[in-house]
Amino acid sequence: MNELVFFINNVLIAGSVTGSIYAIGAIGVTLIFSIMRFAHFAHADMMTFGAFMVLLLTAAFPGVGGSLGLPTPVVMLPAAMVLTALLAVGIDKAFYKPLRAHGVKPIVMVIGSLGVTLMLQGLIRLFAGTSAQNLYMAGERKEIYRLALPFEGVRAPIVITEPQIILFVLTLACVVGLHLFLSRSRLGKAMRAMSDNPDLARASGINTNAIVAVTWVIAGGLAAIAGTLLSLDVTFKPDLSFFLLLPIFAAAIVGGVGHPYGAIAGGFVVGFAETLAVFNWAVLLRPIAHHFPEWLEIPRSLAFVGTEYKIVVPFFILVAILVWRPTGLFKGKVIT
Repeated sequence: MNELVFFINNVLIAGSVTGSIYAIGAIGVTLIFSIMRFAHFAHADMMTFGAFMVLLLTAAFPGVGGSLGLPTPVVMLPAAMVLTALLAVGIDKAFYKPLRAHGVKPIVMVIGSLGVTLMLQGLIRLFAGTSAQNLYMAGERKEIYRLALPFEGVRAPIVITEPQIILFVLTLACVVGLHLFLSRSRLGKAMRAMSDNPDLARASGINTNAIVAVTWVIAGGLAAIAGTLLSLDVTFKPDLSFFLLLPIFAAAIVGGVGHPYGAIAGGFVVGFAETLAVFNWAVLLRPIAHHFPEWLEIPRSLAFVGTEYKIVVPFFILVAILVWRPTGLFKGKVIT
């Protein structure tokens, strides 16, 4: 049972946390691709920007969350979502809209997004510095909950933190909200129509400029949620985008680029794949080690890859999916 608890803590909970972060980030990537037909490489930097806005707001209003029974960064999250959404809309109007007006090819848009990536990275590091910073301030601390199992001999408890619980709740709310928005609202149906056929949607009288703006607002808001909750659970790092860019794109491609529900599934596939790859399987083998031959000794550490090579896992999944099934699990649009 102790080994099972270890598996729950280090695979089920950790994989769910990582998968939730990747899923929320991948939704923004796939929405932008489905509406504007280009891969937005600056999306991970928008996630970092959202977390940085929460850091600044928390520093400006420390301890505000105490009266509401929530961490102050969580209370500041809606404001950061608005700021990140404004940034996303501003970036589109300043950089991408002129390119669309000139009818450039998608590859030019991708190169433009790389320029936006470098610009955002430079600005964030200019104002945030290069060191990691804690989002908890003014005496606040991360609550850690330990659930002891009622079994004899079980010493280790199941451990889950307050930011992780908030992340699970917000992930569920985002998934349900996105589903209702896309399937029930008039604007959501217009987004789906534009995703299927932009020219036909425009000819049908759909305001495509409004659809583009709404897409950026949704992507920016979700980016702020993912970046903030990851930083809240671990710590804020100005180079956060470096560790998020490849996994969220892998998640979007695994699920099917342009398919929002596929992005959610892809996020959890990549998240659990990462977690399982670095998990120490020797712990689960110890209870049955006495059944092995004497010459077969279980090593102290038995993982598919070392923790330092964790970033390789999404890259491997990305390449494998592109070779085996370019449309992804949910048959999204093929990247051309």
